[in-house]
Amino acid sequence: MAKKILIETSARHIHLTEADLETLFGKGAKLTPKKDLSQPGQYACVERLDVVGPKKTIPNVSILGPTRPATQIEVSYTDARTLGLSAPVRESGDVAGSAGCKLVGPCGEVELTEGVIVAKRHIHLTPEAATEFGVSDKEIVSVKCAGKDRALTFGDVVVRVSPKFSPAMHIDTDEANAAAAFGEFYGEIIK
Repeated sequence: MAKKILIETSARHIHLTEADLETLFGKGAKLTPKKDLSQPGQYACVERLDVVGPKKTIPNVSILGPTRPATQIEVSYTDARTLGLSAPVRESGDVAGSAGCKLVGPCGEVELTEGVIVAKRHIHLTPEAATEFGVSDKEIVSVKCAGKDRALTFGDVVVRVSPKFSPAMHIDTDEANAAAAFGEFYGEIIK
């Protein structure tokens, strides 16, 4: 029997640097955890921001903590079109040369020349889980989803391995809708 991987939907969100957090929310501002996420140490925050593109604004976008070395906004292709941006598909953290936008908070604004990406679909695995699945870090795989009424196979899925991870695949809202990946949803890794 094939081993299944949990598939989670990662909706639009923002990662902030300490400096941008202070500009947007005031000197000494700290992120307020609202809900723990499946990846250890990651959490959704009470604080939210407006993301402004050349075409439209998406209000009240979630911020994920903790802070990061670079500010990054992860959106779906649908969100990027709504904003009027041409956001590239990238792995988290790879923002060089990506789309820019403006972030608006209660205490200020940050104009970014880059940082907006469509997150590359990916699988988080511990080293032990990677061994069980027979995959390695940075390997590109496919994931077959036999969902109700909308079965499909996702290609170009990057495997990310770290002892800090919890096993799960992350897709954006456009991809979740395409697969009808709602509720507890699983896929099968295919090499």
